Amino acid sequence: QCDPGQATKYLYELLYNDPIKIILMPGCSSVSTLVAEAARMWNLIVLSYGSSSPALSNRQRFPTFFRTHPSATLHNPTRVQLFKKWGWTKIATIQQTTEVFTSSSSAPPPPPPPPPPAGVDLLGAKGTPPPPPPPPPSLQRQDARIIPPPPPPPPPRKVFCEVYKEKLYGKKYVWFLIGWYADNWFRIKDPAINCTEAEMAEAVEGHVTTEIVMLNPENTRSISNMTSQEFIEKLQKRLGKNPEETGGFQEAPLAYDAIWALALALNKTSAELVKKGLRLEDFNYNNKNITDEIYRALNSSAFEGVSGHVVFDASGSRMAWTLIEQLQGGVYKKIGYYDSTKDNLSWYNNDKWIGGAPPADYTKVITTFRFLSQKLFISVSVLASLGILLAIICLAFNIYNGHVRYIQNSQPYLNNMTAVGCTLALAAVFPLGLDGYHIGPGLFPFVCQARLWLLGLGFSLAYGSMFTKIWWVHTVFTKKEEKKEKRKTLEPWKLYATVGLLVGLDVVTLIIWQIVDPLHRTIEEFTKEEPKTDTDVSILPQLEHCSSTKMNTWLGIFYGFKGLLLLLGIFLAYETKSVSTEKINDHRAVGMAIYNVAVLCLITAPVTMILSSQQDAAFAFASLAVVFSSYITLVVLFVPKMRRLITRGEWQSEQQDTMKTGSSTNNNEEEKSRLLEKENRELEKIIAEKEERVSELRQQLQDRQQLRSRRRSSNPSREAGNHFSPGLSAAPAPPAPFYQPNLPLVRCLVSEQADKLGRGNCDGSRVHLLYK
Repeated sequence: QCDPGQATKYLYELLYNDPIKIILMPGCSSVSTLVAEAARMWNLIVLSYGSSSPALSNRQRFPTFFRTHPSATLHNPTRVQLFKKWGWTKIATIQQTTEVFTSSSSAPPPPPPPPPPAGVDLLGAKGTPPPPPPPPPSLQRQDARIIPPPPPPPPPRKVFCEVYKEKLYGKKYVWFLIGWYADNWFRIKDPAINCTEAEMAEAVEGHVTTEIVMLNPENTRSISNMTSQEFIEKLQKRLGKNPEETGGFQEAPLAYDAIWALALALNKTSAELVKKGLRLEDFNYNNKNITDEIYRALNSSAFEGVSGHVVFDASGSRMAWTLIEQLQGGVYKKIGYYDSTKDNLSWYNNDKWIGGAPPADYTKVITTFRFLSQKLFISVSVLASLGILLAIICLAFNIYNGHVRYIQNSQPYLNNMTAVGCTLALAAVFPLGLDGYHIGPGLFPFVCQARLWLLGLGFSLAYGSMFTKIWWVHTVFTKKEEKKEKRKTLEPWKLYATVGLLVGLDVVTLIIWQIVDPLHRTIEEFTKEEPKTDTDVSILPQLEHCSSTKMNTWLGIFYGFKGLLLLLGIFLAYETKSVSTEKINDHRAVGMAIYNVAVLCLITAPVTMILSSQQDAAFAFASLAVVFSSYITLVVLFVPKMRRLITRGEWQSEQQDTMKTGSSTNNNEEEKSRLLEKENRELEKIIAEKEERVSELRQQLQDRQQLRSRRRSSNPSREAGNHFSPGLSAAPAPPAPFYQPNLPLVRCLVSEQADKLGRGNCDGSRVHLLYK
């Protein structure tokens, strides 16, 4: 019954009841283990016909044990040969935690030779106590394909019922069993499972069994004068029923040969004992001499039985061939034999597979990188290239027309910085689109650094110069009236220093980042994908990223600083929207550019972080934000200037005046000097005219004074009537000098036009300088 408890009971009854027993013959390995370990205490020989446990080969533990059933370790060399033949190196096992099965699994199989990987890679040996459980879910997690479990003595119907439910069968899987079950074991109804016969047949189809040859395949007569076929025919007549429904039917030849081995050994022992004056009847449990004779006789046994050639090795195990069968269409078919003594595999070439060929022992994982869409990359690159060309045109225009007053009042050097920054930002689009499709892993870190530096410096130059303009306008025109006049003087070096400070902060941050925690190439793996055309191949998508150990910290610092600048720029642009100044005549256009750049950047930065695993979407958002920001900035700042100079002709008039001066280096200074000289000449004419008028007025004044004097002398009586003394009469004032600068009249002579001269617009603050 293969029950060690029952075996202990029967062993006790046999030993302590007459007659004395000379040989014990258990069947199952679990019973043989108990009986053989105890038998040595009574000097008993144990001969088994159905025990396959490799543990029973231990002569120190089982010194008197023999078996006509070969050890289960003979299955391992056979399986290894099959694994080598079919090119399998990854094997999964399920084992029962009883000694017969754990010892079989732990027995090291002969290592397969190269070129396959050295040894058989066991994906997992899953110990399970009886009764047989369902296959562990780890078989699916480990991608187990080749599964040779040594199941317990009951047929593994429950195991294969769960195999069907878990879909661990078909063209992707091969199960190995020990072929000691009846041929229809999977068709027998079992109340312990809830699978139909058809489901069981589907689950077990194609599995391979390895079994020790228990019936001589050759038509030779054995020591009993019967061939193996004659033996089977007589056995079937005795049974009177279908042998496939009889448990242990396949081991019947081994049991028959075990009886013959015992009979031959006893005959040989009897002959030897006669020489010593002893008989087999003299045996008792304390007579070790007779036990030794029986041991030697069994150990030297060699005869032809119905199961084949019977011979025992040094451990008492039977040496035999291994039969290899495969279930094809619900019927077991012999596909080969393996002779472990000669390492010879006899193959019939009739193995059949559901998929048409032996399955792969594991799912071949093909690593594929997700590259950026080349159409998208080329399209954005073209836009970026056109943007760079536009930035160069704007920069050249600004430099060429730097002498024009309208351009000068827009702070052209800051505009030049904006154009250079846009160029750097647009150039960053190219490394943003470079991946493993274009460059190797060794160059990827340099591309990461190029992305970071170009974007960082481009933003600081382009946005920083615009931010500086709007900051200065806000600082000057939002002060109180008494402080505003003091701040209206524009000092360009302060603007340049502000931009330099922003760029310097970026440079310092990037240098520290690059030294402390440099960017490097990291791989993001996605869920495996199975192609529809090949079941033994899975695709592992991977995506390359630029990352560092503390990437989130650095991005927080970088994005935090830039975000504050963007928000502050929006605020300053809003505050100065109604301000008008000629010091920076394009500050409203700068404010509009800041609005657009800030909105695009504040939206794009978090979106690209969220979409980092989608290379096309992330690149599209980041690159198009850079492209559109640069385009908007360049168009808003430079196109109106170009249009004004071309449509109003300011560029041409300024050009002609500059050519007349004969100087190309100091156009502004010479123009101012020419205007001042012209104004000086006009003022000199006005002064000369006014001096003539002054002379005329003074002459008229003298004439009037003389007339008054004559009238006074002709009226003496009237003068006598006066109370004034003659000494107190006013003497005529001496004539004033011709020109006195401090007189109010002189102030009135200075004016822009002679026809506008009047008492209300007198200002002589500049007369001395011009007259000199």
